[in-house]
Amino acid sequence: MSREEFEDLVGQALDRVPPELTRMMDNVAVFVEDEPPPEEPELLGLYEGTPLTERGEWYAGVLPDRISIYMGPTLRMCERESGGRDMVVEEVEITVVHEIAHHFGIDDDRLHELGYA
Repeated sequence: MSREEFEDLVGQALDRVPPELTRMMDNVAVFVEDEPPPEEPELLGLYEGTPLTERGEWYAGVLPDRISIYMGPTLRMCERESGGRDMVVEEVEITVVHEIAHHFGIDDDRLHELGYA
Protein backbone atom coordinates (compact mmCIF):
# COMPACT_ATOMS: atom_id res chain seq x y z
CA MET A 1 0.00 0.00 0.00
CA SER A 2 1.35 3.42 -0.88
CA ARG A 3 1.70 6.22 1.61
CA GLU A 4 -0.97 8.17 -0.27
CA GLU A 5 -3.44 5.29 0.08
CA PHE A 6 -2.64 4.95 3.78
CA GLU A 7 -3.10 8.69 4.32
CA ASP A 8 -6.47 8.43 2.56
CA LEU A 9 -7.49 5.65 4.96
CA VAL A 10 -6.58 7.85 7.93
CA GLY A 11 -8.62 10.69 6.40
CA GLN A 12 -11.57 8.37 5.88
CA ALA A 13 -11.33 7.16 9.48
CA LEU A 14 -11.35 10.78 10.66
CA ASP A 15 -14.38 11.48 8.47
CA ARG A 16 -16.26 8.63 10.20
CA VAL A 17 -15.84 10.20 13.63
CA PRO A 18 -19.23 11.66 14.55
CA PRO A 19 -19.40 15.44 13.94
CA GLU A 20 -20.52 16.09 17.51
CA LEU A 21 -17.16 14.68 18.65
CA THR A 22 -14.99 16.37 16.03
CA ARG A 23 -16.53 19.71 16.98
CA MET A 24 -15.34 19.12 20.54
CA MET A 25 -11.76 18.31 19.51
CA ASP A 26 -9.57 21.29 20.29
CA ASN A 27 -6.01 22.17 19.34
CA VAL A 28 -5.05 18.74 17.98
CA ALA A 29 -3.37 17.74 14.72
CA VAL A 30 -3.25 14.30 13.12
CA PHE A 31 -0.17 13.08 11.25
CA VAL A 32 0.78 9.96 9.33
CA GLU A 33 4.33 8.86 10.10
CA ASP A 34 6.29 6.04 8.52
CA GLU A 35 7.64 4.55 11.76
CA PRO A 36 7.20 5.00 15.52
CA PRO A 37 10.04 5.83 17.91
CA PRO A 38 12.72 3.09 17.84
CA GLU A 39 12.00 2.07 21.43
CA GLU A 40 8.41 1.11 20.46
CA PRO A 41 8.67 -0.47 16.99
CA GLU A 42 5.21 -2.10 17.10
CA LEU A 43 3.30 1.05 18.08
CA LEU A 44 0.40 1.76 15.70
CA GLY A 45 -0.48 5.22 17.00
CA LEU A 46 0.47 7.77 19.62
CA TYR A 47 -1.28 10.69 21.31
CA GLU A 48 0.98 13.41 22.67
CA GLY A 49 -0.53 16.34 24.48
CA THR A 50 -2.83 17.42 27.26
CA PRO A 51 -6.22 15.65 27.23
CA LEU A 52 -9.29 17.87 27.26
CA THR A 53 -10.15 16.55 30.74
CA GLU A 54 -6.87 17.90 32.15
CA ARG A 55 -6.90 21.36 30.62
CA GLY A 56 -7.51 24.29 32.88
CA GLU A 57 -7.20 28.06 32.90
CA TRP A 58 -3.46 27.72 32.34
CA TYR A 59 -4.04 26.08 28.94
CA ALA A 60 -3.38 28.81 26.40
CA GLY A 61 -0.80 29.55 23.75
CA VAL A 62 0.44 25.96 23.57
CA LEU A 63 1.36 23.92 20.53
CA PRO A 64 -1.36 21.58 19.28
CA ASP A 65 -1.66 18.09 20.67
CA ARG A 66 -0.32 15.54 18.22
CA ILE A 67 -1.84 12.28 17.07
CA SER A 68 0.54 10.14 15.03
CA ILE A 69 -0.63 7.12 13.05
CA TYR A 70 2.24 4.83 12.06
CA MET A 71 2.08 3.24 8.63
CA GLY A 72 4.95 0.74 8.88
CA PRO A 73 3.85 -1.26 11.92
CA THR A 74 0.21 -1.22 10.82
CA LEU A 75 1.03 -2.67 7.41
CA ARG A 76 3.47 -5.23 8.85
CA MET A 77 0.95 -6.42 11.46
CA CYS A 78 -1.76 -6.84 8.84
CA GLU A 79 0.64 -8.65 6.51
CA ARG A 80 1.73 -11.04 9.31
CA GLU A 81 -1.90 -11.89 9.93
CA SER A 82 -2.68 -12.20 6.19
CA GLY A 83 -5.42 -9.64 6.65
CA GLY A 84 -5.13 -7.71 3.41
CA ARG A 85 -6.58 -4.29 2.69
CA ASP A 86 -9.77 -4.83 4.71
CA MET A 87 -7.73 -5.49 7.83
CA VAL A 88 -5.63 -2.36 7.22
CA VAL A 89 -8.82 -0.29 6.92
CA GLU A 90 -10.13 -1.75 10.19
CA GLU A 91 -6.84 -1.29 12.07
CA VAL A 92 -6.47 2.31 10.89
CA GLU A 93 -9.98 3.12 12.06
CA ILE A 94 -9.43 1.47 15.44
CA THR A 95 -6.11 3.30 15.89
CA VAL A 96 -7.55 6.68 14.93
CA VAL A 97 -10.48 6.28 17.34
CA HIS A 98 -8.12 5.01 20.06
CA GLU A 99 -5.85 8.06 19.81
CA ILE A 100 -8.76 10.52 19.59
CA ALA A 101 -10.16 8.91 22.74
CA HIS A 102 -6.91 9.75 24.53
CA HIS A 103 -7.46 13.38 23.47
CA PHE A 104 -10.80 13.16 25.30
CA GLY A 105 -9.11 11.71 28.38
CA ILE A 106 -10.14 8.08 27.96
CA ASP A 107 -7.45 5.69 29.21
CA ASP A 108 -6.23 2.39 27.74
CA ASP A 109 -8.15 0.23 30.23
CA ARG A 110 -11.46 1.74 29.16
CA LEU A 111 -10.49 1.52 25.47
CA HIS A 112 -9.76 -2.19 25.92
CA GLU A 113 -13.22 -2.66 27.44
CA LEU A 114 -14.75 -0.89 24.42
CA GLY A 115 -12.73 -2.91 21.89
CA TYR A 116 -10.50 -0.07 20.71
CA ALA A 117 -7.14 -1.47 21.76
